[in-house]
Amino acid sequence: MSEFTVGDTDFLLDGRPVRLLSGALHYFRVHEAQWGHRLGMLRAMGLNCVETYVPWNLHEPRPGDFRDVQQLGRFLDAAREAGLWAIVRPGPYICAEWENGGLPHWLTGALRTRDEEYLRQVERWFHHLLHEIVPRQIDRGGPVLMVQVENEYGSYGSDQVYLRWLADLLRAKGVSVPLFTSDGPEDHMITGGSVPGVLATANFGSHAREAFETLRRHRPRGPLMCMEFWCGWFDHWGAEHTVRDPAEAAGVLREILECGASVNVYMAHGGTSFAGWAGANRGGGDLHDGPLEPDVTSYDYDAPIDELGRPTEKFWRFREILADYADGPLPAVPPAPAPLGATAAAGLTGWAPLDAVLETFGGPDGEYPVPPTFEELDVDRGLVRYEVSVPGPRQPYPLRVRGLRDLAVVHVDGKPAGVLTEEDALLGEPVAGYARVELWVESLGRVNYGPRTGEPKGITGGLLHERQYLHGVRARALRLDALDGGVGRVPFGELPADGAPGLYRGTFTVRGAGDAFLELPGWTRGFVWVNGFNLGRYWSAGPQGSLYVPGPVLREDVNDVWILELESAGQSACDTSNESSTNSAVPSSPVLRSPTQASPSVGAVNS
Repeated sequence: MSEFTVGDTDFLLDGRPVRLLSGALHYFRVHEAQWGHRLGMLRAMGLNCVETYVPWNLHEPRPGDFRDVQQLGRFLDAAREAGLWAIVRPGPYICAEWENGGLPHWLTGALRTRDEEYLRQVERWFHHLLHEIVPRQIDRGGPVLMVQVENEYGSYGSDQVYLRWLADLLRAKGVSVPLFTSDGPEDHMITGGSVPGVLATANFGSHAREAFETLRRHRPRGPLMCMEFWCGWFDHWGAEHTVRDPAEAAGVLREILECGASVNVYMAHGGTSFAGWAGANRGGGDLHDGPLEPDVTSYDYDAPIDELGRPTEKFWRFREILADYADGPLPAVPPAPAPLGATAAAGLTGWAPLDAVLETFGGPDGEYPVPPTFEELDVDRGLVRYEVSVPGPRQPYPLRVRGLRDLAVVHVDGKPAGVLTEEDALLGEPVAGYARVELWVESLGRVNYGPRTGEPKGITGGLLHERQYLHGVRARALRLDALDGGVGRVPFGELPADGAPGLYRGTFTVRGAGDAFLELPGWTRGFVWVNGFNLGRYWSAGPQGSLYVPGPVLREDVNDVWILELESAGQSACDTSNESSTNSAVPSSPVLRSPTQASPSVGAVNS
């Protein structure tokens, strides 16, 4: 047993000063079979600690439906086995470019405030979660050194009663190690997000000395720590890939350490937002009230350890700096995980239209006066089919959607009529009555940061024909996790000749199972499952061009693949696996490639 405390100038372990050299690694973004390797990479880079968030919505997708909360405990045990201390950031809000910032979609009340209903749900969740943290604290023989109170609250709110309530709750539930808060190095952020008597830390990516000077104005005593040193950044669909110069990032790391501070490299290893859990941001500057900017599936983050767990140039530069602060020689770098042995193209064997998938796995079909939101239909990740009739006879009028989030693929009388977005929610061609209109709306990820966190999804306003609202809207939802158990009940038929949206089924024959990238040339937007494991969203909008497939997901010989295409599975112009005409839209074959033979998803380096 050891005692970890916060001194006037240093962290103290059994009374001796210690510097925390930590790295962020989210257990939920790494296949569990690969935790040991990734933790070993942190040790080899020169770190002595690992930090992780905890996403509430992953572990409680419906009220009272707790799913593998023990995963956090297993990860903390793996950290201890790897020789690392641990910092836990349980939320309840985490940001992390994760769906809804980790908050469940079903939460009610005023989020992140003293609202009684919200606090009741938080207390119930922490009662379950803290069973995984409390027994693993360092004063009980475990690796956990510190636990965070909320997350970057000064960037969101000013309810100090709420923050104090959270700190007191953690203590009451058995957290005995030091508590901390973390906020941007701005006066209003630190004052809004910190708690008297609780260590305050700062999050930043540059100008370390200025950031620590700001922190010192508010907290003259206590060890300095950059709880998030942003050494890279994340990507949005439809935007450019973001990178940070390794030498410049290494210079900031050196500056942090020369200030005598501890550090948490965010991210040391980013991993992947599997299963559609990637969040979204809002543009629009400081108010974050502009267009939706959905996050890509890869969370490579241009981190020192890439999406596949391999060292980058940034890794070697960081290792050289961190070696000067290590207690002894650094461990050898673990060998990279084995790559896929040979390229494998999928043989597509069947297809089912979206209506059939919805009939098999969807929720109840109901009629509503106005369009229900995703939250009202109990959908976290997935899509909703809205149906409405345009009365007739009447002349053609514009059809528009008020309050659309995020994308709607529209069919009029069974024929494709266009794709609507938040910024362009007016159908291109007027619609005459009588007509039947279908709108397939997909959530591209709930906002994970800023004042619009917690906003509803789907159609949040109404459907207008000219100036008239259309009522009597039928709606049926498809939760993404409904497909995780298998697709055997779907009535598959022959492949369509027009690349129609729907669920495609096929197989790969694998020789030499290992880490791979999955490429989908010509496919537009959707999700992929390999052997029942949801790899996440693909989208031709880029910048991500392939999906990472962890080696443990694959098996020798035959592997199943399911592709839920939501727009069009057209043939790529460069695809030569089909003998059909170049004008054909017959779907091209998805291809598994070794990381040494494929373009990386985004930002990963080729070995």
